[in-house]
Amino acid sequence: MKSVNIRSFALAACMMVAMPAGVLGGASARRLPYTGTNLSGGEFYTPKPDVKPIYGTNFSYPTPEEFDYFSSKGLNIFRLQFYWETLQPVADGPFRQEEIDRLAAVVNGATKKGLTVIIDPHNYARYYGKVLGTPDVPADAFADFWGRLASVFKNNKNVWFGLVNEPHDIPADVWLQNANGAIAAIRKAGAKNLILAPGNSWTGANGWLDGGENSNGVVMLKIKDPANHYIFEAHQYLDSDQSGSHPEIVSATIGSERLKRFTEWCRQNHKKAFLGEFGVAVGPISKEAVDDMVSYMEANRDVWTGYTWWSAGPRWGDYMFSIEPKNGVDAPQMAYLEPHLQHRKK
Repeated sequence: MKSVNIRSFALAACMMVAMPAGVLGGASARRLPYTGTNLSGGEFYTPKPDVKPIYGTNFSYPTPEEFDYFSSKGLNIFRLQFYWETLQPVADGPFRQEEIDRLAAVVNGATKKGLTVIIDPHNYARYYGKVLGTPDVPADAFADFWGRLASVFKNNKNVWFGLVNEPHDIPADVWLQNANGAIAAIRKAGAKNLILAPGNSWTGANGWLDGGENSNGVVMLKIKDPANHYIFEAHQYLDSDQSGSHPEIVSATIGSERLKRFTEWCRQNHKKAFLGEFGVAVGPISKEAVDDMVSYMEANRDVWTGYTWWSAGPRWGDYMFSIEPKNGVDAPQMAYLEPHLQHRKK
C-alpha cells in the first residue's frame, strides 16, 4: 500500500481442510504451500515516452544466484517486478523483443528449478502515469498488453499472472472493467495460468470491506474468469497508517487483526487469497508480529494459499524491510520467516 515514490526511492491454490480460525500454531502449524518474497529491480525507474530504459542502469532482474539463495532458505515463490512500459513502449503496439526475451529468460530459468514466479506489472493501474480506463489509456490497451504477455508464458504452469500492482485512486467499477478485460484477453490467448486479481484502494486486506457498494467486498465479486482459475491478491502492512513506510509496528497481533475481516469474507464467498506484500523492519516486537500474522494465515489455510514478503533485491541497499543478504550474512528478518517456510534445504 505504498506509493510509487516510497517504494522505488525512499527506501496451489488447491483446497485444503481448514484449521480452526484463531488457532495459531507458529512453527508447529502446517506451513502454507507457497512461501516466498518479492524480488525487486525491474521497477527502479520512472518510465517516460520515447525514452528507452537501459538494463543494468535503470532497472534489473534477479540473477540465478539470487533464486538459488532464497530457494535454499525455503522460499519457493517469487513475485517479480517490472514495468508495462518496459515491454510495450506504445499502447497496443508490439513488445520490445529484447525486453520480453530478457524477462522470459529470467522467469523460465527460475521455473525450470521448480520455483513459482508471479509476474507483476508494477504499475498501480497506470501507464506512463495515466489511469487505466480513461481516454488516455482505455481498458482495451490493458487487455492488449495482457493478451500479448499471456501468449509468452501460457505453456509454463509455474508462472502466475498478477494483473497489476496496487490499483488506487480509480473508480471501483473502472478497475473492475479493466481487470475483467485483461482476464478475458488472457484466456483468449489460450493461457490456463492462475491469475491473481488485486482489489482497488491499494488492495489492502484491512480495508477490503470499506466503501459500501464501491468496496472491494462488493465490486470484486463481479470478477469474471471463464476458467474460474483466479484468487484474490491482498497486501497488508503493520504500521499505523498501513502504508509500510514506517518501521514502528502497532502491536504484536495487529497482523492477524487486520487480516480477519478479509479472511472471513473470502470464506463466506468461497474465495482463495494470496498475500502479495507484507514486511517489517527489525524491532522489539517484529518477530512476534510476523509469527502472529503468518500463523493466522496458516490456521486459515482454507483461504490463504501463501505469501510473498516485501521485499528483496540488491537495489534496495539499506531499505528497512529488505531480506537481501549482505556480505554473505542473512538479513535478520529471514529468522522471522524461517519457522514458516515451506521447503527447507535438506
